[in-house]
Amino acid sequence: MKRKAIFPGTFDPFTIGHYSLVKRSLKLVDEIVIAIGINDAKKSYFSPEKRIEMIQSLYKDDNRITVASYNCLTVDFAKDNGADFIVRGIRSVNDFEYEKTIADMNRKISGVETFILFTEPELTHVSSTIVRELLKFDHDVSQFIPEGMDLNI
Repeated sequence: MKRKAIFPGTFDPFTIGHYSLVKRSLKLVDEIVIAIGINDAKKSYFSPEKRIEMIQSLYKDDNRITVASYNCLTVDFAKDNGADFIVRGIRSVNDFEYEKTIADMNRKISGVETFILFTEPELTHVSSTIVRELLKFDHDVSQFIPEGMDLNI
């Protein structure tokens, strides 16, 4: 039986930190669905369609990875996609409490387990929020996004 996980997030944009988590997660599971959560309350830089396109392009040669968007509870999306695991990354102790609470609730209501991976120390400063801010002011962000990912697709 294949082990399948979802990696949920807004990925606006997908960063080298996200890329690292996907790579490391593939040592734990056979398949990953990069799940782009649609949150109408958040003002996004890239449309959901653009984010899907950018990430799909990055992983076009890896059949272990699919990309989809969702607008429901993350655990419902996981179940609908046959995933028993959720992958989350944390950069700091501040992230831990929030992620633990969500992981406990998700397990309680659905049985879906959460893997928490610590961000590699050299990537803890990288966040989509900061990359968006740099993009907004026309700064080069190439060092913060995966090599080969085209923001202009």
